[in-house]
Amino acid sequence: MTRREYGKKIYPLVALLSGVLIIVFGLIAAKQINGVYYLAGVFVWLCLFGMWNSCFRLLPLTVVFGGIFFGISYAIDKDVSKATRLAVRIAAVTLSVVPGMCVEPVRMTRNLSQLHTPRGITLGMLIARSFVPMLSDEEKRIKEAMKTRGAGNAFNPKIFYRAYLVPLVMRLVNISDTLSLSVETRGFSLGKEPYTIYKKEKIAAKDILFLAGIIVGSVLAVAL
Repeated sequence: MTRREYGKKIYPLVALLSGVLIIVFGLIAAKQINGVYYLAGVFVWLCLFGMWNSCFRLLPLTVVFGGIFFGISYAIDKDVSKATRLAVRIAAVTLSVVPGMCVEPVRMTRNLSQLHTPRGITLGMLIARSFVPMLSDEEKRIKEAMKTRGAGNAFNPKIFYRAYLVPLVMRLVNISDTLSLSVETRGFSLGKEPYTIYKKEKIAAKDILFLAGIIVGSVLAVAL
């Protein structure tokens, strides 16, 4: 398995746990300069394990939002260290999403079911993970349709309501109905009915190494 393949094959529960560790220890370490080093080390560690694509996709978002909050904080308090801590916290939140982005929703659901997680949590996570990409695709289709009809910019106040907002709300209703029917037709239930798992997720040595690196880095960031 290559590094890039591992980024997509990471054990789902390891991805979830590592994301929690990154955001928790990133927020704790943000009080001192170690927070910057910690997040830089996590960034490199994620890239080494094949998650560089997701890391660089979120990098512009992190820079933009981090810069905005840095500027707001500095404009209010005139304190560079305080503004830097706020920017580091924003970076910790965005970076913690990377491991989860590399896991397909169906694999996460399968792993949680394998661990006998309550069905409400499992189905909620599956629907939430599936809803955002579908919504993004629908929004792109609406904007493309507006361009085709020559309606102009979606943020034009004159056409925002009838050309963008109304179709988006209708698509949201259709997406929710589609997801509900999809869950029902696949036999998902919130009851205690017995179920089987066709393909079980198995933890590998690379998963343990990846999580160990996150744990060690997190402890060092707080201890030093």
